[in-house]
Amino acid sequence: MAAPALPPPAIVQPGPYEASFGLVTGTVAPGTTRIVVEAGGRALADRPLAGRSFSVRVTLPRRDVRLRVVAYDARGHSAASEVGNVFGLPRSAEPGTSAGFEDPALARAVGALARAFPGTAAVYVRSLTTGAGAAWNARARFPAASTLKLAIAVAVLRAHEGKPPPGSRVDELLRAMVTHSDNGAANELERWAGGSRRVDALLDELGLEDTIMYGGYERTPQGPIPVRIESQPEFGLGKYTTARDLSSLTTDVWLAAAGKGPLAVRARGAFTPADARYLLYLLAKVDDHGKLDRFLVGASGGVAVLHKAGWLATARHDSGLVFWPGGVYVVSVLTWNGRGISSAADVLAGRVAEAAYRRFAR
Repeated sequence: MAAPALPPPAIVQPGPYEASFGLVTGTVAPGTTRIVVEAGGRALADRPLAGRSFSVRVTLPRRDVRLRVVAYDARGHSAASEVGNVFGLPRSAEPGTSAGFEDPALARAVGALARAFPGTAAVYVRSLTTGAGAAWNARARFPAASTLKLAIAVAVLRAHEGKPPPGSRVDELLRAMVTHSDNGAANELERWAGGSRRVDALLDELGLEDTIMYGGYERTPQGPIPVRIESQPEFGLGKYTTARDLSSLTTDVWLAAAGKGPLAVRARGAFTPADARYLLYLLAKVDDHGKLDRFLVGASGGVAVLHKAGWLATARHDSGLVFWPGGVYVVSVLTWNGRGISSAADVLAGRVAEAAYRRFAR
């Protein structure tokens, strides 16, 4: 009689449509003695196994991959499981805490760039790996435009029971809102989450005191990083935010991917690490290019920019995370000109992100 087939392993992390820092976990059937983790037909890890669970760290490319875990028993029988749509991020950028401090050279560079902008600009940038960073006009309030769709996404995922199943209505709306910046999807999701007051309550809970949602969208020596107001744009009522607050919100999502930071702690299990990794995956798929990533294409070792932009007739912003082989940094660039905004705003975002990359990767 032939020996019974070995049941396939169960992959717990990462799940489908998630960003991953290379941690692969799961369980195997009794009798499994070895597992191999593969991606793109290449073995990333080969480990002996004594128990029923596995936890392996591998290095993933900064792009979508399909992971395959193969289990073997002592007789050489094997069984495999796969998980697709996993966006690889560097292991060096795995969430952790570091105290922020001003990098004088970077502060001079971003200050010069911001002052040269034909209008009002604000910048906040910080390495989440070392803590070094800089800011210019980072507490000035700007019309927020679509940048706060990230806050809506966080509120929805916090209220949703578990990660939205692929193809579900909430999943489809989140993809439309985040990757294509669809205003109709944003309005529907905001209502689903309980309205703008619920989103504002979340922002207050996270300590983002200079940000407000204000309804829906129209369909259109080492010291702390100084966060001041150098120049305040003059605009009427509406949703607003600051470079500091956008950077803080983005950082909170990154930290929550490992169950760390205020968002994960205060949500008390409602916003899970899987939720955060799913949201990071959506940010990696944003199809609005030429801003923070403008001058980073072809950077040594490759980079991945996970971001959310926003624009109006008088304002244009971009905020996100830049991953590179040595780690990760958060960067937010906000611009405003009452006479009308131009592509100079996108160039500024690109130059700031490039200056930070050159400084951190030196």
